[in-house]
Amino acid sequence: MFNPSRDQVREFFFGVWSKFNAKQALSDIEKIALEHIASHPEYHAILAQPERYQNREWRPEMGETNPFLHLSMHLSISEQLSIDQPAGVKTRYLALAERLGDEHAAQHAVMDCLAEMIWQAQRNNLAPDALAYLECLEKKS
Repeated sequence: MFNPSRDQVREFFFGVWSKFNAKQALSDIEKIALEHIASHPEYHAILAQPERYQNREWRPEMGETNPFLHLSMHLSISEQLSIDQPAGVKTRYLALAERLGDEHAAQHAVMDCLAEMIWQAQRNNLAPDALAYLECLEKKS
């Protein structure tokens, strides 16, 4: 899934939750997704009701967090950390996790920087700025 549609992303997370609850085997990426799902019990009821939430919109301007975007960002960060890309992200993350004493909180701090980088790239119609991303992480750690 290099460029999945919104529906494919949602189906992936619904499927992970369904397979977990049915005690079915999970692929490696599904296991990583499940770790993030498990750390967000507030999303469990949503993931248990695909027919209700497949097409729901979450509006940030209304103070809503899109659970599928949130979980996808966790997956992206996990992938970045596993390959240390951009180079240095893992070191900064580990320093942040050490300072905060909580890996999940560290992921959320990284997520803030990742979201800012993506927003700036979209806003300015430019490629994502990995250096700005790493600088943001450095400031947080």
